Amino acid sequence: MSRIEIFGLVGIPEVAPGDDLASIIVSTAAHDEATALQDGDVVVVTQKVVSKAENRLVPIDPTDPTSHKTLVEQESVRVLRRRGDLVISETVHGFVCANAGIDLSNVARGQAALLPADPDRSARRIRDGIRGKAGIDVAVVVSDTFGRAWRRGVVDVAIGCAGVAAIVDLRGSTDSFGRELQVTEVAVADELAAAAELVMGKATGIPVAILRGVDRAWLRDSSVRGELVRAPGEDLFR
Repeated sequence: MSRIEIFGLVGIPEVAPGDDLASIIVSTAAHDEATALQDGDVVVVTQKVVSKAENRLVPIDPTDPTSHKTLVEQESVRVLRRRGDLVISETVHGFVCANAGIDLSNVARGQAALLPADPDRSARRIRDGIRGKAGIDVAVVVSDTFGRAWRRGVVDVAIGCAGVAAIVDLRGSTDSFGRELQVTEVAVADELAAAAELVMGKATGIPVAILRGVDRAWLRDSSVRGELVRAPGEDLFR
């Protein structure tokens, strides 16, 4: 694999609770020959539209900038750090992130978006829907924007996946000098999510991207929660 193409899927309408994301993606992709879905494509879908379609929207007081803090407590199984208004917590999914992943951007005023209840299941549902409607075998990654310890800035990561490896384990293989790799596990699903964000942006209204040319060896059953989330017993910082 020496080349991957990334297409932002332009024309996705505003998503509402109950919408069929698979149908929306298939029909929108078919409008342009370049983006028409193909077997082996990886479809990256932002958490926000998944949460909207799954009605993971809750009302908040639009006049109170701290009204969503109660939701943060409800959506957290453990609060790890507090600093001012910022809360770093662990969600029921095992994600460690700011404010339990609750988001106020790109939703109507007076609403907050919660993370999908089971992002891996969300990815499987979209993947199965695309296969059923178009007969095309794609992989799906549900992405969200996380900060990172020790580094400034945010980056998109995978919170759910289906049909593509979350981790590619290179332990036991050799590098270009013939040395055996001892600890290298590549977070492929995170890399795909981050790459997709380059064409989706934060305020462009493009919540879906298609990656074409991904190594076929990566296309397999997988799970972010089962592969990417580090168990607390392996975590040196909790």
